[in-house]
This record gives sequence, structure tokens and C-alpha cells, in this order.
Amino acid sequence: MKADEVAHYLQNNPQFFEHYADLMAQIAIPHPHSGRAISITERQMLALRDKNRQLEAKLIELIGFGEDNDAISEKMQRLSVALITAYTFQAVIHTLGYHLKEDFAIPQVAVRLWTLPPGERDELPEFAAVSQELQVFAETLTHPFCGSTSGFETSTWFGEASVNIRSQALIALRAGGGTIGMIALGAYDVERFYAGMGTLYLDRLGEMASAAIARTLGSA
Repeated sequence: MKADEVAHYLQNNPQFFEHYADLMAQIAIPHPHSGRAISITERQMLALRDKNRQLEAKLIELIGFGEDNDAISEKMQRLSVALITAYTFQAVIHTLGYHLKEDFAIPQVAVRLWTLPPGERDELPEFAAVSQELQVFAETLTHPFCGSTSGFETSTWFGEASVNIRSQALIALRAGGGTIGMIALGAYDVERFYAGMGTLYLDRLGEMASAAIARTLGSA
């Protein structure tokens, strides 16, 4: 019989070892690590121990992910409370910059809005000119963009630090059913914001920032 035929027979006849119980003690197979011969029962114990170690490692990994998510959730909570208590546009911008840099360790934060409210000052950096191409790109974003700054005018939004930015996240700001601007987050680490990463918290950040900015835009 071929090996796969033996395996198939044993799978379909689990009572085999009930009828030949003494055979279990006679079968010797190589130890997976030392190479010495061991009984099939001992081999099963080793397999169970290996599986337990794998499960323990996976559990530790999952616990780590849970702790990381809890920490991020606490930071998002602090930011949301701070944005609620920010009563002016300048306070909202300051709050965003402070919490993103201090709590989330994001080196560079920039905000751009497409339209200057009537009677407001145009010297604020948040109202600097933005190309039509970038505005259209922001309009098409269903989720934040994460990746390189190459080819994006946003690479110039971070002032003198722009030359050192290696990755960015671009988050569309929306209000009243339309896109009103964009937040750009810049990092010196190329792996901080990368294509394909999860954007759940970036999505929530965009929603909170959009609501706060829209609420206070007249006080710019």
C-alpha cells in the first residue's frame, strides 16, 4: 500500500487502534528534534505541546493588539473632548496639531481648506491656495490615502521639514455633503503611513476634525 492509502484507511477506520491497542506501544517514530525513536503516544504529546506554544504566542500577540487599540482609543477620546471644547477655528487647529504631535507622535500636521469665509483673513496657512487637481483627488477619497509624498503638492505643506518627510496620510475634510479641505499628516519614517494599512482611526479623525472645523469656520 502507498502511504496516502494507509493514511486514508486510518482516517476512515478510527476504530483500528481500538482493536490493536498494543500496537500503539510498539510503533516507534523519529523524534521531531533529536532524531531518536519515540513512541507514537510521546509524539502526540510533543505535537500537542508545540500546538499549545503556538496558541500561547498567538494569544500574546492578540493581547498586544488589544492593548494597543485601547491606548489609541484613549488618545482619540482625549482629542474628541478637546475638539468639543475648542470654540474658535484657531483653537481647533491648535488642538489638532497639539494632540496629533504629542499624543500620537506625528511629527508634522497641516490643514488646508478650499474656501476662505467672507471677511476672513487670507494670510492664515490653512487657506493657502490648493490646486484643482488636489481638490478633485480629495473628493474621490473614500478612505484616507497613506503612502509616499512623491508627486503630491502636500509635500510642501510642512515647511522646512518637507525635505525629510518620507510618508504621509491624507484625510479629506467633509461638511454639508461636500469636501471642504484636507488634513496632511507627515512622518519621517517611510513605514509610518504605508499603502494598505488600516485607516479606521484616521477615518474617525477626519470625521471629528471635519465637524469641529465646520462648526467654527466662521471664527477663522
